Amino acid sequence: MKRIACQMMCTARGEQYAHQTTMLILEQLRDYSWDAKAVIVLAAFALEFGKFWQLAHIPRDKLGQSLAELNGLQSIMENIQHLANFNNLVKKIVQVVKCITDWKKMITAEYNVKDVPSLTDTLHEIPVLAYWTISTLVTCTSHIDFLGDKGYRYDLSKFDYKLDFILKNFKDHQDKCSTQIGQIEDYSRRKDIITSIQTDTQIDIVKFLEALIIPSYSQDSRPIVYNGLTGPQVALGEFKNKHVLLFISGLDHIDNEIQLLKSINAKLKEEPNELEGYRKEDFKILWIPIVSVWDEEQKKKLDVTKVEWYVVKEFNFQTGIDLIKEVFNYKGNPIIMLISPEGKVENSDAKQIISKWGIDGFPFRTSDHTRLTQQWNWFWNEMITLSPIIRELIKRDSYIFIYGGTNTKWIQDFTTAVEKLKKNETLTLEEETTIESYPLGRDSPKIVPRFWITIDNLLASRKLTKKGSEQVQDSTTREIQKLMFLKQDPLGWAILTKGSHVKLLGHGDAMLRTVTDFESWKGTMHNEVSFDVAFKNYYDKCKVKSVPPKCEHREFANYPTDILAHIPCPNKCGHEMEVSSVKYMCCHGREASDIA
Repeated sequence: MKRIACQMMCTARGEQYAHQTTMLILEQLRDYSWDAKAVIVLAAFALEFGKFWQLAHIPRDKLGQSLAELNGLQSIMENIQHLANFNNLVKKIVQVVKCITDWKKMITAEYNVKDVPSLTDTLHEIPVLAYWTISTLVTCTSHIDFLGDKGYRYDLSKFDYKLDFILKNFKDHQDKCSTQIGQIEDYSRRKDIITSIQTDTQIDIVKFLEALIIPSYSQDSRPIVYNGLTGPQVALGEFKNKHVLLFISGLDHIDNEIQLLKSINAKLKEEPNELEGYRKEDFKILWIPIVSVWDEEQKKKLDVTKVEWYVVKEFNFQTGIDLIKEVFNYKGNPIIMLISPEGKVENSDAKQIISKWGIDGFPFRTSDHTRLTQQWNWFWNEMITLSPIIRELIKRDSYIFIYGGTNTKWIQDFTTAVEKLKKNETLTLEEETTIESYPLGRDSPKIVPRFWITIDNLLASRKLTKKGSEQVQDSTTREIQKLMFLKQDPLGWAILTKGSHVKLLGHGDAMLRTVTDFESWKGTMHNEVSFDVAFKNYYDKCKVKSVPPKCEHREFANYPTDILAHIPCPNKCGHEMEVSSVKYMCCHGREASDIA
């Protein structure tokens, strides 16, 4: 450092000499980084400039006057303006060196040039900036001894202008780098929240949604969430302590998804309010439509959907879109995810379970698909045992009507109606909608009592299961109870399945009406997701129009004493059934005398 200081002090005045010394110093420091070169030369300059100021501040007594004359500082007060200009240039050099050291910290943070493209521009400019910094320091050092000379008039302003110009360009690129790095860090922070990686922030559904859709920078337009397309604007606090079905899609080819969610949105408002230990009112649908540009055409497409759930209008927050593509693997195809109140993704593909099961898939967790699939294993195991042809029907993944009862006329009417339905032109043109039927006892009348005895025994054995049994077993018990109550219908009963997926357990009269009236409701299949959804919707209407409900009852014989448990009514009312000896009865919240 002292050697470099001496080289600079001994440099003659003039740009060519300053250039020669600068190149010599750069050669000597060739093994150092650009920031280290600048700092070392600045430190060497400080050795000499510090000595100058130390002498300049000595009191002007006789000894001080002698030291000033000895070091050529006797006329320093006459050059006070030039000294001020000199000091300003030195301050600017310090500022430049700080920029260089900040740049060094930036590039050693292991940011990829691909992610921070402005780093490339700074890499090109840093040698120029370092050269002019060192060259200016060389020139300033060579002038220190002349600052006290009487009549000193050397103009250093051109170095001032040069550094200003270079520094401005460099700072512009550096600011861009800082912005790009800030965006990377912001993206990383948001990603940690969305993927539930441990952070200092307490994560919940509101924080999750904020990380996904709310920009950090004022220059980004702030997305607005509305309660329905024509509803009021809402804050994200609206979703606190809620489960969110997060629907992400474009605006083209989403009719199926829209109708699917419209159906679910309507069902979430119906009774019963609680299923599987969850309240329907705690589930909200939030739609984030993503398009390249929100022009008038796209806005019209959004308005046409006429959805009544929560919507993020004109979402164009690029960081959020990038997160959706990376974290949720969104590639343009519609996705529906279930997010818990704690901000955890409970089901990354809730669309699958909603499509297959509708509201029966509630609360739409990944485990619910397993639950729904397994809870009917008992039924199919018994059906396949009784009639191997059932296995073939399941493999075809067709819609299957399995039905039976004690009323011969109803069975004949239902068989005729189903056969007519199979031949309907609307369904024959639909490749995915093929109808099969299987009346219980078709192979042999002996099958019927054996089937019900087996189911009866199965229910009895399940009632002996401990209270701590798994959720799937609890659901299975409820389904067995529903089937046993359905058996009591004096006309008959029918089950509609799609392959092995049971879609509907129906009472005789309403099921017959629904099949018979296909021409009346087939048009809704263009608006509904599938045949079974349209079928169930019409069935529910027919069931309401049926005769007033009779008390549901179920009698048990030869059951152990602990069968006297609380059993909810399998009907829609959900009331707890009264127990009379070993006979269970439910009048749906009304007096038995009030019901026919």
